[in-house]
Amino acid sequence: MSSDLLLVLGLLAVVVTLFIVNRPRMDVVALLVILFLPLSGILTVEQALAGFSDPNVVLIAALFVIGEGLVRTGIAYCIGEWMSERAGRSEARLLVLLMVAVAGLGAVMSSTGVVAIFIPVVLSIAARLKLSPSRLMMPLSFAGLISGMLSLVATPPNVVVHSELVRHGLAGFSFFSFTPFGLVVLVLGIGYMLLTRHWLNGEVRKDGRSETRRTLLDLVLDYKLSGRERRLRIRPHSPLIGHTLGELELRTRHGANVVGIERQHKFTTRVIAADSGTVLHQGDVLLLDLFANHDNLRSLCQAMQLEPLHFKAAYFIDQSQDVGMAEVSLPPGSQLIGKNLLELSFRSRYGLNVVGLRREQNAVQTPLVEEKLRLGDTLLVIGPWKSVRQLQAEPRDFIVLSLPAEIDQVAPARARAPQALASLAVMIALMVSGLVPNVIAALIGCLLMGAGRCIDMNSAYRAIHWQSLVLIVGMLPFALALQKTGGIDLAVTALVSLLGGAGPQAILACLFALTALIGLFISNTATAVLMAPVAVSTAQQLGLSPYPFAMIVALAASAAFMTPVSSPVNTLVLGPGQYRFADFVKVGVPFTLLVMVVSVVMVPWFYGL
Repeated sequence: MSSDLLLVLGLLAVVVTLFIVNRPRMDVVALLVILFLPLSGILTVEQALAGFSDPNVVLIAALFVIGEGLVRTGIAYCIGEWMSERAGRSEARLLVLLMVAVAGLGAVMSSTGVVAIFIPVVLSIAARLKLSPSRLMMPLSFAGLISGMLSLVATPPNVVVHSELVRHGLAGFSFFSFTPFGLVVLVLGIGYMLLTRHWLNGEVRKDGRSETRRTLLDLVLDYKLSGRERRLRIRPHSPLIGHTLGELELRTRHGANVVGIERQHKFTTRVIAADSGTVLHQGDVLLLDLFANHDNLRSLCQAMQLEPLHFKAAYFIDQSQDVGMAEVSLPPGSQLIGKNLLELSFRSRYGLNVVGLRREQNAVQTPLVEEKLRLGDTLLVIGPWKSVRQLQAEPRDFIVLSLPAEIDQVAPARARAPQALASLAVMIALMVSGLVPNVIAALIGCLLMGAGRCIDMNSAYRAIHWQSLVLIVGMLPFALALQKTGGIDLAVTALVSLLGGAGPQAILACLFALTALIGLFISNTATAVLMAPVAVSTAQQLGLSPYPFAMIVALAASAAFMTPVSSPVNTLVLGPGQYRFADFVKVGVPFTLLVMVVSVVMVPWFYGL
């Protein structure tokens, strides 16, 4: 064993230790590796920095942008709403739909992002069905991990393993090479979670609400808004048609506060902001906050030729993609103190309507138009999310106390969903056909997302998870250093000498177990970078096809089911699911063993040995 190899192995031990304690951050450790290897003379500067020019690093960055485009256009949230409607009150049907939806989305975008999107959706469904979130959160995280086994671009380890095959002059994996294995594991995962969900019985709050950020429903209940919401459609001969809200003075004359207007736009219905200059059209649906009894409402509808419509949820919560709320308080020196809303021209000035007022912790239940505002009053405002966010730029007049959890789910480019789907379809078609390299296909998809205004440049840069990219860039030269100093050959020789007589399946099982165990302590991406060269070199030394060996490493890198810290998706659901460390061990270890058995049986049968 050479001194250079001893030095690299010592560095590897230090790096793994730092990864485990997570100090400093993993990307910082990766940068230190890039710094150390050329200074030690093991690699040249060009070799140490080669990761920055690796096409697969650019591919992974582009996939982050594609995923953000799907989020900003609301595609993921629409799937969540569809899933909730289809599931009804059946927990089993909900679990199946949840895992299928999350795995399907995770096949083309970041599984961590998908799980983050679905956490509030699952919490709200669990509250509605009076279920413990723990019965759904672990299936959510498992589906996110399984999604990594469904396509080439589903997770960075797949791309890393593919890149290792290409580096050895092989064809690499196709877009759907992983799909047969992932589909089988997904079916097994659904069946397994249906059987074991009874092991995950956490507590349900008596009021049915989960311990999370306040939601729109919480605000509606706190300010006693239920019963005041109305949806009224403007009929063909209504005297409102052609007039502005300012001219009609509905708030002053009828106590009707227009908080938004549903208007047909080509093929979709959108909610637009309501201000004094908004002109009303035939067919518009007015979203009203109305202090009026049934007789007054009937009189208003007759006089103004308005048709009452039903609504799905309390106080327009079903409109939460377009209409938002926020709580604000009035600090000393605020220009609003001592004035009423009419004097302030509040709606024209801020693009928002005040629909609730709490004074001394009690909700005021009288019309607010002429109510003089006092120091310490808490206002509930409603309007477009863009205007809600802009309140934070008014620190002199407002203190924004809270923004509801739904603000994280808003899709600012929802009308661009068809363009986003078309961009995704083009990218997948180019990858599957092989007309252009994968990285070029992904960049074309990003440009189409931008051209279709599904995402802007600022959002695109923010979407890229730079820590993951720097980690890959830092670990790629580490694998090269191990190969250059003989570390890979040493590992392969030890593996073959120990298990060579037991047959290829035994070596595949050992590779799976070793990859899964290393993945408990360091990221699955770093694990794939270290294990992919070992797998391919082992196959070459045995004179066998490298594809099953590479596939086993890729599948094992996604099988991070055993602990809450072995993958970011597990960590995300730890709090909302109210899990303990032992819960993941109890449920995750048997499932990991099941996945290993299935993989060791399927992969050689599929590729041949």
